[in-house]
Amino acid sequence: MKRKVVIIGSGFSSLSAACYLAKMGCKVDVFEKNEAFGGRARQFKEDGFTFDMGPSWYWMPDVFEKFFKDFDKKPEDFYLLKKLNPAYHVYFGKNDFIAIPDSLDKICEVFENEEPGSSKQLKKFISKAKDNYKIAVTDMLYKMPGLSPLELISLDTIKRVGYFFTNIKREVHKNFKNPKLRSILEFPVLFLGAESSNTPAFYNFMNYADFGLGTWQPTNGFHDVVNAMISIGKSLGVNYHNNSTINKILTDKNIATGIQVNGNVINSDIVLSGADYNHTEKLLPKDLRQYSDKYWSNKVLAPSSLLFYLGFDKKINNLAHHNLFFDTSFDLHAKEIYKDPQWPSEPLFYANFTSMTNEHTAPKGCENGFILIPLAPGLEDTEELREKYFNIVLDRIESITEQKIKKNIIYKKSFCVSDFIDEYNSYKGNAYGLANTLLQTSFLRPKLKSKLVENMYFTGQLSVPGPGVPPAIVSGRISFRTYPLD
Repeated sequence: MKRKVVIIGSGFSSLSAACYLAKMGCKVDVFEKNEAFGGRARQFKEDGFTFDMGPSWYWMPDVFEKFFKDFDKKPEDFYLLKKLNPAYHVYFGKNDFIAIPDSLDKICEVFENEEPGSSKQLKKFISKAKDNYKIAVTDMLYKMPGLSPLELISLDTIKRVGYFFTNIKREVHKNFKNPKLRSILEFPVLFLGAESSNTPAFYNFMNYADFGLGTWQPTNGFHDVVNAMISIGKSLGVNYHNNSTINKILTDKNIATGIQVNGNVINSDIVLSGADYNHTEKLLPKDLRQYSDKYWSNKVLAPSSLLFYLGFDKKINNLAHHNLFFDTSFDLHAKEIYKDPQWPSEPLFYANFTSMTNEHTAPKGCENGFILIPLAPGLEDTEELREKYFNIVLDRIESITEQKIKKNIIYKKSFCVSDFIDEYNSYKGNAYGLANTLLQTSFLRPKLKSKLVENMYFTGQLSVPGPGVPPAIVSGRISFRTYPLD
């Protein structure tokens, strides 16, 4: 008889695990509390505009390819990808920006123009980053369920042990003097949810993901990936249920026996949660929770975010698909996220305009925009604060790009800390999970398998391997390897 598995949540880790478990012969049902599937990668349409609600940077395409290959498919069987050129713009002030092109050779030319001699340093830096990428992503990522420190030990990691005891910031500043170039090289660790000064230098493999592999865009946004994974799941017999609130996880003594959904009992052999780890444990009896409130309060969380989804009634100039506004202090904003949590005094922010690449995501002659301000999790969140920061970032965009756009907004929606809590049950409203610091790596992260409840498993950004879409997909793959299915 097939083992019956219920999966809580429909983010990337859950969708990934559902496919692998179904392929192994399990009967799988996925339960999502919201109307749309995809977790933070949901998509919505309003007034002719199409918005991805969360992830927007398609990096590490090899991880996506590996997922599809495991099911004898390719990404192009489901969606088309376009490599962006420029990959993104980084703004440092009025008429002062750097466009990152689509190949390392071109990027070296850009660096050389900013800092003579830096292109040679960049080639060395990216060469090391490429080696680390091969070790971390190609070789280790799929073999690390976070059970033992021995998972981190190999001949290659022993050779690079120093990379674990220095940090990204130190390595970047050692090799590059130009503050703009330093900011660009430190930026990718934002995807890891931590300060560059608190992120092991080994994680410079993200710089290879950026400069070596490039930035891509699916035709219909990130939700193309969600739909593709659901399509594979359905072909394997997975059932997907939306508008399904999980009331509690059912147990018999210390064995998970199913879930209560919208007041109805669903029995199962295995319960897997890709929902927020802290919230999931709150669905269990108190004596069966592994991690206390004190445990979570002592963790270094990745940031939350204030997001704006905007529709403009005209085309916008002097911007790219992806745009980073680093015209204020990188270090100050990081301090106000991690060391002294508060609303940022001079926020850095990110803006994307997918309609610049895929025109169908906005009505003809219009533009859609997505703006993200990283915030410390757990902050007070009010409409007044949202509006204050909306005006701050729109005024900066107008000033830096020398155009008026605020008056052309015909659609506006915001999403912040309280929404992350309400819609994703996110601990303190975090957007990306646990930061990838040295003391929160691999076996030091919350476990994929419950230590107290038999047949209870976890996956996703608060567990192994960590934050980001590619790690979430891998989390779904490696979590199923621990299941007692024989």
